[in-house]
Parts: sequence; C-alpha cells; structure tokens
Amino acid sequence: MGAVRPIRSTTAPIGLHDQAMDNLRFIRDAMENAGSFTAVPGVGGIVVGATAFFAAFAAHLSSGSRAWLAVWIGEAFLALAIGLGFSARKARRAGNALLSRPFHRFVFAMAPPIAAGAVITIMLNGAGLTHFLPAVWLLLYGAGVACGGAFSVRVVPVMGLCFLLLGTVAAVTPAVWADALLALGFGGLHLIFGWIIARRYGG
Repeated sequence: MGAVRPIRSTTAPIGLHDQAMDNLRFIRDAMENAGSFTAVPGVGGIVVGATAFFAAFAAHLSSGSRAWLAVWIGEAFLALAIGLGFSARKARRAGNALLSRPFHRFVFAMAPPIAAGAVITIMLNGAGLTHFLPAVWLLLYGAGVACGGAFSVRVVPVMGLCFLLLGTVAAVTPAVWADALLALGFGGLHLIFGWIIARRYGG
C-alpha cells in the first residue's frame, strides 16, 4: 500500500500586493455605495440664481404666453448646463469622479418629478392653462430636490422643502404674482442655498 501524498493546490498563491489591491477596491466600492453626492455646486447655484432673476425680468416683459414660456424653458436648459458644469468642476477639484454611484442615485431620485414637470408643462400649455405652470414648476422641482437631497448634503433637502412651500403659495395666489414667485424661488432660493453650500461644503 503506497504512502498517502498531500493534496497540492493547482492554483498559484495570491500575492500580498494583489490582496491589498482587492481590499482597497472593496473599501472604495463600499464607500461609494454608502457615500453621499457632495459635488452639489454652491457657486453654480449662485450663478443659476442670478440668471433666474434676469429670466424673470425678461419673462415679465414678454409679449405673450408663448414668449413667456420660451424664456423660462431657455432658463431651465441654461440652469441645467450651469449645474452640470459646476458639479463637474467641484468633483474634479476634490479629486472625485462626477459619474459616481452617489451621483447616479441623486439623479435617479430627482429625475421623475422633473420629467413629470416637463410632461405637465406640455399638457397645460396645450390647454392654454399656462397660469398654473409656476406652481407646478416650483412644486415638482422642490419634490425633485428634496428626493435627490436624500443622497446629498443635509442642506439640499431643506432647499427642496422651501421650493415646495413656495410652490404651495404660488398655487393659491393670483397669476400676476407668477414671475415674482419664480424669481424668489429659482433666483432667491438658489442664491441663498448656493451661498450656504459654497461656504460650508467647499464651493
């Protein structure tokens, strides 16, 4: 009867460097999954607030509902471009990737109310009910910011709640107040919270 031979592993031993790299990748992925989206642009919010004041003034002087709507839609696209640009700048300065898991969660939480706002805008404009749009925009933007803020710094959900409150006011006030309330929301609130974010959370 032959001697029993020990079973030898056919796989090569894992090097210490490879183990360390695997551990680092695991820690990095865990931090990304548990982290919050910190690249919310404070300075970008200030810039968006400033452009919203100009948009409110231009919309107030517009010749009709079509021109009024065009001004605010243009402002929405401009604000989106400013927000993304300053978010990328802030993430780059912090040495982080903008397209991180916290960013994805922030966007996916914020996107449904914004998409609903776009659809409702088309519906109300087609029905000639554009005087309802300021309340709709403020409420749904506030809902989006409050939801997305659950994955961001603590002041962001507070900003969303302020938009919701202002949207509620817009829903029960005369249409003549529309541009003033939009200026107060998209202009004033962005300026105030943009300054807070820039001061407390690094730009």
